[in-house]
Amino acid sequence: GRARLVAALRVEPLWDPLERRGVFTRTMLEELQSAGSRGDQARQLIIDLETRGKQAFPVFLSILRDTGQGDLADMLVQECESPLAPPQLLDLRPVELELRGEKQHKTPIPQCCFASHWISWQTLGRRGSLIVTCPCQVYELKADPCGHCLILNNVSFSRDSHLSTRVGSDLDCEKLERRFKALRFDVLTRRDLKAQEMVLELQKLARRDHSALDCCVVVILSHGCQTSHIQFPGGIYGTDGKPIPIEKIVNYFNGSNCPSLRGKPKLFFIQACGGEQRDRGFIVGCDSPRDEAPGASLESDATPFRAPSGDVDEPDAIACLPTPSDILVSYSTFPGFVSWREATGSWYVETLDSVLERYARSEDLLNMLLRVANAVSAKGSYKQIPGCFNFLRKKFYFVC
Repeated sequence: GRARLVAALRVEPLWDPLERRGVFTRTMLEELQSAGSRGDQARQLIIDLETRGKQAFPVFLSILRDTGQGDLADMLVQECESPLAPPQLLDLRPVELELRGEKQHKTPIPQCCFASHWISWQTLGRRGSLIVTCPCQVYELKADPCGHCLILNNVSFSRDSHLSTRVGSDLDCEKLERRFKALRFDVLTRRDLKAQEMVLELQKLARRDHSALDCCVVVILSHGCQTSHIQFPGGIYGTDGKPIPIEKIVNYFNGSNCPSLRGKPKLFFIQACGGEQRDRGFIVGCDSPRDEAPGASLESDATPFRAPSGDVDEPDAIACLPTPSDILVSYSTFPGFVSWREATGSWYVETLDSVLERYARSEDLLNMLLRVANAVSAKGSYKQIPGCFNFLRKKFYFVC
């Protein structure tokens, strides 16, 4: 059926309706149009369409009929309604595949992989390699929306806090709102919250019933600092200048405090400084940037480290906490160092948004975060390197 569809599909009339009805963004369509011949474009369109959520298919059928290709729409509907072969007729025994190349390798494929069709081919140069992903090693994101996404965006701070206005943060926030909505998240944004107000929003989200959802995302854009910690370093400032340890934020969502998210991925993206240190980097070649101060428009989200004084009770300094699982915390910078931001937004968020747009349909989260780290590390005269604390048990893909 797919071969017949690819052979007959006229892709040119589809581009504008696909963008207008929200199935693909303009950037995605430009990538599709650069896929090669008409057949190559049609083939890639069908592959990408399968990653656009359950609403994309009926919209695609409607567009086919609107563009005079109703016969193809009818063919797809008939194939979807045809019964599948009964399980007992499928041969699910492991087999050996021989790959062409300089040497022939026999690769046994687990039975569970055949049963769920998680096998894909990828061409590497002139040699073929078989990529196998077992379903038991991947988080399932089948719900729509797949989860809640809370964005806390602190821009303007009180005069008593002695913290500067975070110019460009609203642009960061808008980018991530659009991105996570496109990735099928229910997005809630809160702006300019004091520390206690941030805590209440986080607790409110953690107390919600996530039973019907598959994931949870928290994004925090603010000034940051170093704090005492056991598990996760760093702290985030409310607009009143009071810090909240990131460790405390993450633990609102762990298995003990948020039962409906047990076993489900909980992702945190932190755009804030981890301290005051400015990294000048080290020279790796003659093409390295000159050792000079950043431009006048470049700002950091750094504030001094404030050690606890006296006998203040630190609620995050507990000697025995449950080991976090299914949690990933992505930091915009290495602990102790500043995180750079310009009037057009922060290096980290700009790069994260770009990488998600380009690769979220095909790569897992950790691989994309490596791309973010590599791209950000190449920027500027002062250096910055994002990183993450990863306690996920499986691979995470934003598309099912």
